[in-house]
Amino acid sequence: MLVITGVFFTTIVLAATWPGEVEEFVKDTEVENEMWIPTEEDILYQDSMYSIIESTQNDITEIKEDIIHILERLDYEDGTYDSIRYVKGGKIDRKRN
Repeated sequence: MLVITGVFFTTIVLAATWPGEVEEFVKDTEVENEMWIPTEEDILYQDSMYSIIESTQNDITEIKEDIIHILERLDYEDGTYDSIRYVKGGKIDRKRN
């Protein structure tokens, strides 16, 4: 059993480290210098991605405007406000516990 295990592991080590066929990579300069020309499908895909981005930007702008509108309604020029503000030692603080 020990011999079989030894032969097995030796075979695995040799198979992993034995140099096989070496494939040389030849750089093709003509392909590298060739400019990418988008197909009709590429253009449609890019247009759809642009419309999604534009829609998202518009949604974010609307959300920001809504937040500003809400914050303007909470604080008034005379110092009053619509929200409950926590004041340490105040009425709400005393009723907490």
